[in-house]
Parts: sequence; structure tokens; C-alpha cells
Amino acid sequence: MTEIPSSAPVPQHQKLLGSVEYRNAVIQVLEQAQRRIKIFESILGEPYNTLQCEATLRRFLLANPQNCLHIVVHDAQALTRDCPRILRLLQGFSHNMAIHATRSHAKTIYDPFVLADDSHYVHRFHFDDTRGLLAFDDPQSARALVERFDALWEASDPAASATTLGL
Repeated sequence: MTEIPSSAPVPQHQKLLGSVEYRNAVIQVLEQAQRRIKIFESILGEPYNTLQCEATLRRFLLANPQNCLHIVVHDAQALTRDCPRILRLLQGFSHNMAIHATRSHAKTIYDPFVLADDSHYVHRFHFDDTRGLLAFDDPQSARALVERFDALWEASDPAASATTLGL
């Protein structure tokens, strides 16, 4: 008797050991996104403030008005200093992009991650460490990160807007 091949893709995992690997992994995951991107970082800086990241996110947001990009950070004030490209995207895509900052009780979460379509992800073990894991086609393992992101989203408030108000 022969086995019927499964149509589900086989999960792929790769260990990340340094900052260059991590930067490349973030872009790879962002490029996989077809519907949703969820990012959690302490301070959104490198690798998100690169031309390549901005172009990748712009293509994603332009591809479909239903696509959404949600970002949660611990320190939203650093956005203007460290990530002007993300803020520029927010100005152009505020209808399908949002940035939140965690409330004080959620600031104990220390392992940043990027999720694409709840199936592909980069997960670092700690903010201060670039070691982590890159995973493709692994919705089962990504489920815990999806739940964590949803909890962080609930424990956060809008932190950046598309307009600047001055008094």
C-alpha cells in the first residue's frame, strides 16, 4: 500500500546565531506575508529602519487593502529617533497599520518575534540576544506566539498616529 502525500507543507526551522542572520531572517519572514504581520519588539530599530524592510512592508501593504500590520513595542518614544521609515509607512497606511505600546504590567515580556500569517516567524530568546529561531510553514508552533501577541495587543495602547499635532 502506498502513502498518499500530504498537501500540507513541512515546517522548516533554522537556528539564528548572530545579528546578520537575524536581520536577514526578519526580511525573509516579512516577504512571506500574504495577509497579516505581527511584530513585537522592545524598541523598534534595526532591522526595521532599513530601505529593504520599508520596501518589503510597503509592497505588503499595497498588495491588498485588507492586509494588516500590527506592531507592539515597549518603548514607543524611540520610534521617532530609531525608526522614521516605519512612521512614514504609518502615515501612508494608517488604515491597515497600527503601532501600540505595552502598559507597565506587560513590560516583563522579553522575547521579541515577528509573525507572518500566523505560520512563519522569527523568535529571539531575549531582546539583548540575537540568537533565535527562524521558522517557515509551522502554524502549530506559531500558535503560542500568536496567543502571546494577542495578549500583548490587549495589554497595550495606541502609541503612534499618522498625524502629528502641535500646539
